[in-house]
Amino acid sequence: MASAVRRTALLTAVLVLSTACGAGGGGASDGVGRGGGSGYPVTLENCGRTVTVRQAPARAVSLDQGSTEILLSLGLGDRLAGTATWTDPVLQGLEKANAGVPRIAENRPSSEKVLDREPDFVSASFESTLGKGGVAPREQFEELGVPTYVSPADCAAKDNSGSGDGSRTKPLTMDSVYTEVHDLARIFGVQERGDELVADLRERIGAATADIDASRTTLLYWFANSEAPYLAGCCGAPGIITGELGARNVFDDTHEEWPQINWETVADRDPDVLVIGDLTRRSQTAESAEKKIEFLESNPATKNMDAVRHKRYVLLSGQAMNPTIRTVEGVERVAAGLRSFGLTG
Repeated sequence: MASAVRRTALLTAVLVLSTACGAGGGGASDGVGRGGGSGYPVTLENCGRTVTVRQAPARAVSLDQGSTEILLSLGLGDRLAGTATWTDPVLQGLEKANAGVPRIAENRPSSEKVLDREPDFVSASFESTLGKGGVAPREQFEELGVPTYVSPADCAAKDNSGSGDGSRTKPLTMDSVYTEVHDLARIFGVQERGDELVADLRERIGAATADIDASRTTLLYWFANSEAPYLAGCCGAPGIITGELGARNVFDDTHEEWPQINWETVADRDPDVLVIGDLTRRSQTAESAEKKIEFLESNPATKNMDAVRHKRYVLLSGQAMNPTIRTVEGVERVAAGLRSFGLTG
């Protein structure tokens, strides 16, 4: 009963806001769209759905860290009513903005907790977050008048219908991430900020990859779990990093996003460099880089691998191994690691 009351109240509030929006005049004078004036409603296609936002969100909830960091990078912390699902500390430089936003949960929250924040917009990085078995299906929020948005990087040429993290029919590119930035900037009425952020990301990739040739270098990406490790397939965010550097992923023969592969097979592939996820969450075994390296250097199947014997490790945040603005951080760090190992020429 309490759930129904909250949902009814939320729907009423959203309808009142929408009515006020339709009756109002222009947007805010500072150029940041807060009303329902010029530029609204915004309608766009997102992961096979038509999304209409009738006014710039004022109480958004972002359900994955990647989505949150884009919104914070766009200067929208004051429009966030809550965030959830974190694997790492917030992106450097966003600490102050993030500190002012309520954290609903470290992992996936219940739909009740999200609705308690009375959101007028909900975003996520993954279809599974707003799908069956996740926080709630997108339909549930939309029936309450709350528009939703999912990162196009998780549905572009990707099949999420099976178990696991899905599989891709063709390689992901940064264009999907740039599209997400532009879409969210448009939804919130801050298009110029979106343009500036994308330009900065492009410039950083160009600087990181200038004069680098890693065509003879092989990489392996380990996200989490020591018993049945999640390793990157060909075509997700690690594929962007590998492609930008001209290197080769030793598991580029699988289109699964994060297949679980045994250590004997890893040892047979014997990559030149191990790119290791340094996570702060506690949902899998060997989350931190320290635990991963400890495992690699003691496990009989891996301790004699060339990369382990020469300690050729590059440490990345979990977010840098997901398709988001932090993927650029991944390009920068892997490039720096390859240079330090003398593997770029």
